[in-house]
Amino acid sequence: MSTAGRLLVVDDEPSLQDIVATSMRFLGYDVSVAATGREAVKAATESQPDLIILDVMLPDFDGLEVMRRVRAAGVDAGVVFLSARDTPADKIAGLQAGGDDYVTKPFGLEELAARVSAVLRRVRPEAESAGQMTVADLTLDPETYQVTRAGKEVDLAPTEYKMLRHLMLNVGVVLSRRQLLDAVWGADFYGDDSVVATYISYLRRKIDTDGLEPLIHTHRGFGYVLRAPRKSGTASGGTDVSTSS
Repeated sequence: MSTAGRLLVVDDEPSLQDIVATSMRFLGYDVSVAATGREAVKAATESQPDLIILDVMLPDFDGLEVMRRVRAAGVDAGVVFLSARDTPADKIAGLQAGGDDYVTKPFGLEELAARVSAVLRRVRPEAESAGQMTVADLTLDPETYQVTRAGKEVDLAPTEYKMLRHLMLNVGVVLSRRQLLDAVWGADFYGDDSVVATYISYLRRKIDTDGLEPLIHTHRGFGYVLRAPRKSGTASGGTDVSTSS
């Protein structure tokens, strides 16, 4: 079972709800969905998600009211609002209501994934040190230091393990060489940052092998990202999502 986090996706537009939910599942999250405010409050109370991706405009009552009712029910999940309302006043209202972030439509799925990951690091920091992590068929157990891909154990050197773990903690997020250097070697490392590319190459030889779909990707000029394979017919992480609501 994935331990990346439990998400509740709330949106009354079926296509957008499906795109967001499917993309988050590909990233290793356990996702449930709701289409109305009442469904959202019920689902949040029952499933106790770590984070709610919450559309502001819903058919019965708005996302801000969902937020108030969820908090009153004792649900302490992080909240990322989605809305076509993009004025400073709208954003301030969402954040003052208790939201952790506010994403305006249209948005890119990779941007949303990065914001979700960032909020989860704030609201459940213990997730970085506990529990097995899973992305597609890749798993990492921080207690046993065991890594498997497609059911086969992968033997990693300590530095390779640290880099893979950091990539998995930031699944879907493009990390620069500097960020990886600081996370794996420490901020006081003064060597050449080309060592990052070297270890990415080592990881690829062990993780993305035997005809398996690649999980580690290079964004030239930006850095590296680990993400699950995208199935044909589904939205990619770089796809902009728009809606009229």
